[in-house]
Amino acid sequence: MRIVITGANRGIGLELVRQYLAQGHSVHAGVRTPERSGELTALVGPSSGRLQLHACDVASDTSVRAFAAAVTEPVELLINNAGVRSRPDGLEGLDLDDVARTFQVNALGMLRVTSALLPLLRRAQGAKIANISSGLSSLHDNTSGGAYGYRMSKAALNMASRSLAQDLRGDGIVTVAISPGWVQTDMGGSDAPTPVAESVSGLIGVIARLTLEDSGGFFNFRGERLAW
Repeated sequence: MRIVITGANRGIGLELVRQYLAQGHSVHAGVRTPERSGELTALVGPSSGRLQLHACDVASDTSVRAFAAAVTEPVELLINNAGVRSRPDGLEGLDLDDVARTFQVNALGMLRVTSALLPLLRRAQGAKIANISSGLSSLHDNTSGGAYGYRMSKAALNMASRSLAQDLRGDGIVTVAISPGWVQTDMGGSDAPTPVAESVSGLIGVIARLTLEDSGGFFNFRGERLAW
């Protein structure tokens, strides 16, 4: 399977690359600054050509277009993983410029990449798009407030995922939003209950089982449907 993963230099993205390579798949990994992606770069040699590393700033139209032009082959799975969390993110001292930057990456970045790679997704048979969301995006589950930029941007990503599912159903392309859970990454912190490898293994299993009937859904890494 030919896979594109954005935000692949650390955390969930890096582990996705590792596990997919271990399964024998080919991966195009997009990162904002390849020269600062040592752990990812170290995987290139042992992959025997199955891992290709590309510069990709999902907040830049120019960068995304160049990334898509470098891929060239049909894409069977696109994982829009690149994301940031705005800080400070509480009501007091909220930085609206930083919130806007968070939207550029978390919501609009997904649309940029998907739009740029759409011809390659259409060339594959039964392609899938998995947009990495968060339980914090759930309106139903928001009982603690705060996290304005992150919550709002991921909720926007969810809505875009729903629209993509409808627009691409005729092409046989499955599109979902999927939450990795609270994971032990730089973003999630050391207090998070879920190890990265466990979350990613779950994500990969859920993605593998997706069908057109699931398109437009919001799932967690255990395959459970989440409330919008």
